[in-house]
This record gives sequence, C-alpha cells and structure tokens, in this order.
Amino acid sequence: MTSLEAARELLREFPVADGHNDLPWALREQVRYDLDARDVAADQSAHLHTDIPRLRAGGVGAQFWSVYVRTDSPDPVAATLEQVDCVRQLLARHPQHLRPALTAADMEAARREGRIASLMGAEGGHSIANSLGTLRGLHGLGVRYLTLTHNDNVDWADSATDEPKAGGLTAFGREVVREMNRLGMLVDLSHVAATTMRDALDASTAPVIFSHSSARAVCDHPRNVPDDVLERLPANGGIAMVTFVPKFVLQAAVDWTAAADENMRAHGFHPLDTTAEAMKIHRAFEERRPRPVATVATVADHLDHMREAAGVGHLGIGGDYDGTAFTPDGLDDVSGYPNLLAELLDRGWSKADLAKLTWKNAVRVLDAAEDVARGLQATRPPSNATIESLDPPVG
Repeated sequence: MTSLEAARELLREFPVADGHNDLPWALREQVRYDLDARDVAADQSAHLHTDIPRLRAGGVGAQFWSVYVRTDSPDPVAATLEQVDCVRQLLARHPQHLRPALTAADMEAARREGRIASLMGAEGGHSIANSLGTLRGLHGLGVRYLTLTHNDNVDWADSATDEPKAGGLTAFGREVVREMNRLGMLVDLSHVAATTMRDALDASTAPVIFSHSSARAVCDHPRNVPDDVLERLPANGGIAMVTFVPKFVLQAAVDWTAAADENMRAHGFHPLDTTAEAMKIHRAFEERRPRPVATVATVADHLDHMREAAGVGHLGIGGDYDGTAFTPDGLDDVSGYPNLLAELLDRGWSKADLAKLTWKNAVRVLDAAEDVARGLQATRPPSNATIESLDPPVG
C-alpha cells in the first residue's frame, strides 16, 4: 500500500475536521449568495476551492465554515448574520452531505452517518460590535468560535497585523473571553497579536484554538504562533490548526506577498479581494514577478515543528480555503488533504498521530469547552458588562 493509499484509508475512519474555510465569503463576493450560480453539489473548480465532490475526495468529515466579514463593513453585525444565513442555506440545500453541528457529539454523529459536520466560526471581534449580548446572539445562532480579531485591532484586543494599542487584551477583552468560556464558544487566537495570545491563555479556563495559523519559528510572519505560546497549549488543552496559506508558511513568499498586496492597492483593490477582476490583477503581477511556490512539504515542516513544541495532541488543520488567492502545490483545494497525510506518513508520523491531527483533537477541544461551560453556567449568570464600564476612557 502506498502512503497515499494509507492516508485515504485512515481518512475514511478519522476524517479531517478543518478549522477554517471561507466558502461563505466567496459566495457573497462572487454571486451575492446565488447558490444556483455556484451549486457546490457540482464541480466548482473554475471558481472555488470548495465543493462537495472535492470535500468528499479530500476526506473532510467536519468543517468550521467561517462567517467572516471585513473589518470596514458599515454594519458588521448585519453582515455576519447574512453569512450565518448563507451557511444555513447551504445546509438546507444539501442535507444528504452536510449535517448541522453544534457539539462534539454532533460531530461524532455526522461521522457515523457519513456526512460532513458543519459548524460556524466568526472571524473577528468586530462582528460583536463591543456587545456581550451580540456575542450570545451569535452563539445562539450556532457560531461556535470567535476569532478575537481579524487583520485590524478591535477596541479590546490587538491584532497581529496592526499597530499595538491595547497591549494585548483590555479588561473588556478579558470579559469577552470569560463569557465565551461560559457559553462554550471556542476562543480562537488566529490573527491576534502574540500579546493577545498570552493574555487570552491567562484569562481562559477552557481550551483555546488557533483555527488557521502556522509556526512563527519556521516562517517569521506575525500571523503565526511563537514557540512560547505553542508550548503553553498542553497546559491549556488547546490546539493549533496549521494553515496552508503560502504567505504564512513559506518565508520567501512573505516579501513577495507584501509587493503583491501593494500592487493590488495601487489598482484600487483590497489585497484580500478574490473576485475575477481582482484575480486578473494578481495574475498579471505574477507573470511579471513569479511567486515563490509552497508545497505539501512546506506545510509538513510546520507540523513537524509544532509537534515538537506543543505535542501531537495539540495540533489540527485549518486550510483557509477560499480565503486565499494562492495555495501550495499538492494542496490546491479541499481535495488535497490526503497528500499532506501521505507526506507525514513518509516522515514517520504514526496512524495514531494522524488520527489526532485530523479528527480526535478537534473533537476533544470542543467537548472540553462544553464541559467547562456546563460548570460555569451553574455558578455564573450571563455578563452584562459594557466596554464603557470596564475600559473607561482615559482623561
């Protein structure tokens, strides 16, 4: 049996629970949620990284669908609700393949049924508009993690890619973390500054996640996780879910991406724009200046390092498909996960290790967060604190 055949066999028993996929945003941007125009029951490889046939080919058994909206959205709460509605429409259209999931038990039920457990994660604290009531509202709609920031700071937390303002988490930011613990909503530390990571680990009594981040020691990008933070995951119980985005995993791609982003801005496009018009600009730039190409081995290098720093019980996978313009060779779309597992098998990872990486760790973390929430809900009422009360203006 080849390594690829062994990888596919393992995925039949322990499929991938992926931490982050931006399909809802791509559907919003490309067709404004016209799900007939992008019917994911059929091959959409001309437009998307994700569709059901390729999810099946990739051995995906659970997916956190990102309900991301841009930080400059005029009404981010309403836009986030539209993203939630998009996921609900997808689940209603494809019940034979996609199963709504809120809990670890739901994930396991989906695995037994041969369906893809579908969870939601909100990407960025701007989606709650400084309101714990809004946080609870998103949880009530099925959102099971909140990434504390996206690329820009929020009033109560610093982002990895913005100028420091809070110095990590403010008092209100710590209250957000505590309320998430009480709800059973996973605290996602992808995108946040290292100071925010450390403050959140100090504040959280439940396991945290990094839904799509890699190792800073392997690729020195602020979106990645420093070793001292990875080393704290065993005590916290959390997981870091390696991402595939070339500019976060390949050092040579960091400088290239900075130039490509500036080129996009010069042409009037946001660097994260993946519409057809924006991609023409990207492709023209790439013809003039070929981009460094990441591979399956590049991602495996991160996982090897993360296993040394955090242990195999604290790793996962978060590809960030449909949220990136470029992908590594061999991980071109959601059908590529078996290639990564085959590479890891060739590097000596055991099948037991890979079962933790793909499935068991993600289920364990969600189950542990639910257990913490049960205890807190028995002793603590919902918090009605406001940012004004906890972070009063200075002067």
